[in-house]
Amino acid sequence: MTRTEMMRLRKYLNDKFETSKFEVTPSTTKDPDSAEILLAGEFLGVIYKDDEEGDISYAVQLSILEMDLPNASDASLI
Repeated sequence: MTRTEMMRLRKYLNDKFETSKFEVTPSTTKDPDSAEILLAGEFLGVIYKDDEEGDISYAVQLSILEMDLPNASDASLI
């Protein structure tokens, strides 16, 4: 993924979610069509570029650890 694509994706995410805390950085994997998404410096997930016959789209895969979820007995879930 190019630097320009990552900058455009960062702007889109920040505009869409009305924040300035999103960052899009080069992936730590060898996949050239992916980048990492960070929110306030914390890893949030990976964004993948899909080029299907010239129709480009991006898919986000969020990583949520079970240990980061609220306790199931938390009354605020109701």
